[in-house]
Amino acid sequence: MTDETLIGANAAADANDGPAFTVEKLYVKDVSFEVPGAPAVFNEAGQPQLQMNLNQSVQRLNDNAYEVVLGITLTCTADDKPLYLVEVKQAGVFGLTGFDAQTLDAMLGTHCPNVLYPYARQLISELIQSGGFPPFLLQPINFDALYAEGLRQRAQQETLAGTEAAGNA
Repeated sequence: MTDETLIGANAAADANDGPAFTVEKLYVKDVSFEVPGAPAVFNEAGQPQLQMNLNQSVQRLNDNAYEVVLGITLTCTADDKPLYLVEVKQAGVFGLTGFDAQTLDAMLGTHCPNVLYPYARQLISELIQSGGFPPFLLQPINFDALYAEGLRQRAQQETLAGTEAAGNA
């Protein structure tokens, strides 16, 4: 048996085993680090305040491939003056086959961001430290809970839209 035959046999066997998830590519799609008041901000004595915004986008590339982009914006201020701003878009191409629509949505909304987050977290930490600030490591994020909250909000909006439509009829 040749290697080609074995690879083809394994691929066929894998296709029959059910759902499959693969990480095809991980990459930084966009990154920005700003210290608008440098060097004066390094003398600020106020207590730093951090605000984090998180977003995610999904783009279908073909039947079985999806690009997932995890966006994190971290703003640090002291006494209402900006110290630094970090924006990172960590992306990945993921192969997902054999999933029903609900499970596919959950995989894209929870599993993929869980894969991307450690890379974004590390990059943000390195940018902050390279910018002359003390090391900062983002805390873990429960993407399962965020996804569940998003589902709850969507269901609430659909119910509200249905009620308004019935009231207008």
